[in-house]
Amino acid sequence: MRICVIGGAGFIGVHTADHFARRGHELVVFDNLSRRGSRSNIQWLTERHPGLRFMGGDITRPRDLAHLVEKFPDIDVIIHLAAQVAVTTSVANPRQDFEINAAGTFNVLETARAMPRPPVVLFASTNKVYGGMEDVAVVEESDHYRYRDHPEGISESMTLDFHSPYGCSKGAADQYVRDYARIYGLSTVVFRQSCIYGTRQFGIEDQGWVAWFTIAALLDRPITIYGDGKQVRDVLYVEDLVAAYQAALDRIDQVSGRIYNIGGGPSHTRSLLALLAELEELLGKPIPRTFADWRPGDQPVYVSDIRKARAELGWAPRVDPRSGVEKLVLWVKENRDLIVRELGL
Repeated sequence: MRICVIGGAGFIGVHTADHFARRGHELVVFDNLSRRGSRSNIQWLTERHPGLRFMGGDITRPRDLAHLVEKFPDIDVIIHLAAQVAVTTSVANPRQDFEINAAGTFNVLETARAMPRPPVVLFASTNKVYGGMEDVAVVEESDHYRYRDHPEGISESMTLDFHSPYGCSKGAADQYVRDYARIYGLSTVVFRQSCIYGTRQFGIEDQGWVAWFTIAALLDRPITIYGDGKQVRDVLYVEDLVAAYQAALDRIDQVSGRIYNIGGGPSHTRSLLALLAELEELLGKPIPRTFADWRPGDQPVYVSDIRKARAELGWAPRVDPRSGVEKLVLWVKENRDLIVRELGL
């Protein structure tokens, strides 16, 4: 197959492109290289896969996408990962957030729909489409929050309630992708992703908290916890996420048009405080931190109910959080200079 990874120079994109290239597929990466680390990610990819094709472009410009399909008219699959990914950035610049996440995704869908043989479209959505979930009872324990009535986590039937401009833009995109399957017969799958982490993630304070805590701890940079640190997320190692993409493509005739909550699930959770404690144990040193006010739209707990993905995709996380964090620590240690340069630390 010829697979186009839109946003393929980003953290998830580079792992996605690498995964499918290693399995013998023809890969096209489309990216505007605006993210920290994107240029080094492309260099890493092309060194590993000399046959990989790269095309610069921006999803906010339909002309760029038209050039993409003119150059590569026989694309079988589009994996759409390009996005503005930070809630804080969406609050500061909601127009840019909308143009990238909502309008950009619309442009991708229209491009796919206009192709003589429309490709499959996989879309990376977010758990933020569920908003603050104020009606979901949460119990505060001494060191973490938990759901009172949802031991398996939040399922796809949870009411959509977009909070923050980011939630609105990604939620609109999420529903557009779903409706293009309903109305136009496009083969699409939406993944409402929880906290994804792993190597080659140039995490910053505003996005990618597992990677940022790891980088900051190793490089002795200040760590700020927004809230009380008891917030809990189900964390998913990036290779497990890509395995979900693979599983959906393997079953696309059965799962087209469907939505899946994808994360670590109840067995792969960490609070912010628990991750810092784990890093202190791994690094053998205390990690200072300061506290600040909660961020808008931040959920005290989010855990994905992954039973639908398990049943329909035959998928489950394989990398436990401890092993994943150990891999991340090793990558940061081995790439300290690269990370300092890319993040300007």
